[in-house]
Amino acid sequence: MQKSYRPKAPGDNRKWYLVDAKDQVLGRLAVVVANKLRAKDLPTFDPSVDAGAFVIVTNAALVKLTGKKEEQKDYQRYSGYRGGLKHFTAAEMRAKHPDRMIKEAVWGMLPKNTIARKMMTRLKVFAGAEHTHAAQKPETITL
Repeated sequence: MQKSYRPKAPGDNRKWYLVDAKDQVLGRLAVVVANKLRAKDLPTFDPSVDAGAFVIVTNAALVKLTGKKEEQKDYQRYSGYRGGLKHFTAAEMRAKHPDRMIKEAVWGMLPKNTIARKMMTRLKVFAGAEHTHAAQKPETITL
């Protein structure tokens, strides 16, 4: 009788990846980042095991949107109170919080559960080219 293989979470031995978002299309970038966070690129992928890596995204302010999404794409935030629904275009979001554009795109590609919330804590997004995780020696991903 064969036994099923059950992968273990890597613990402190997670890999670190660095992605440069300059001139990259937002959706295509988010797919690569979500797959690294979820460990779908590993042969031992299991949806119930959190075995993903840390991902650092730099130059988030320079990410590209295709078509007329800069003016037409709508982001919403709700405070929970009556009248608390706020609408932002992608241009306004890029001006105020360019990191949130990438975070929301990646969040939309992850399952909505406790494992995904833990995965999002391993996503580090920076608006500029500098980041604070050089000591981890991240491996660069080219798209």
